[in-house]
Amino acid sequence: MNESKPVQTPLASHFKLSAAMCPQTAAEQQEMSKIPYSNAVGSLIYAMVLTRPDISHALSVVSRFMSNPGADHWRAVKWVMRYLRGTTEYGLLYGGTRNKGNILVGYVDSDFAGDLDKRRSLTGYLFTLGGCTVNWKATLQNVVALSTTEAEYTVAAEALKEAIWLKGMVAELGTEQDSVEVYCDSQSAIHLSKNQTHHGKTKHIDVKLHFVRLEVSRGAVKLLKINTEENPADMLTKTVPSAKFNLCMNLAGICRN
Repeated sequence: MNESKPVQTPLASHFKLSAAMCPQTAAEQQEMSKIPYSNAVGSLIYAMVLTRPDISHALSVVSRFMSNPGADHWRAVKWVMRYLRGTTEYGLLYGGTRNKGNILVGYVDSDFAGDLDKRRSLTGYLFTLGGCTVNWKATLQNVVALSTTEAEYTVAAEALKEAIWLKGMVAELGTEQDSVEVYCDSQSAIHLSKNQTHHGKTKHIDVKLHFVRLEVSRGAVKLLKINTEENPADMLTKTVPSAKFNLCMNLAGICRN
């Protein structure tokens, strides 16, 4: 792939990957057995974990088919490589667009029923320090959410647990912070974190998720509204147009070195 043609996004919108694309015959399985799919995905994950949160969503998708990948899944992996081919000079850069000094700031987003096979939603969050992303995650949720509110509330619960841990770690490094601002583009999830106005429609939500409401009331975290167009976590949960993707990259502090 060293001589491949670069692309602008980690995963194009025409990739609709599902288990239906896995090999169905012995001949197809034999053909795919010659392709180092697992090795390639593992190498890409190594890069993502260390310095490239921008490929998190793409890898969360292609890694679901490690046991029985198909030709379309392999084409998606090569697309990610083509993206990296054109962005080899990019990396995490402190002092970016939203540099608020040594202040920890979080962003969360979800893609409701984004998994085409089990209809589970995707969780995505990232935290910045000094205008640069220092912590990120993009993965499928463990349960099937029944609404966009529940999907967003679930990712908020995961992000708030991470925020509390990061807040303690930053404090050990000498930077005390009263509360961590976590930005979410779901107004309904924010309302649910503060009161039980929508209790009649959310009684099915697991009690453990109301950990969000407890931490918000304690003041340990603040769950705040952000416009979807300004939320860098959006690139962790879905395939976005190149213009929006570049904006997310800048907001996350991923720039050309």
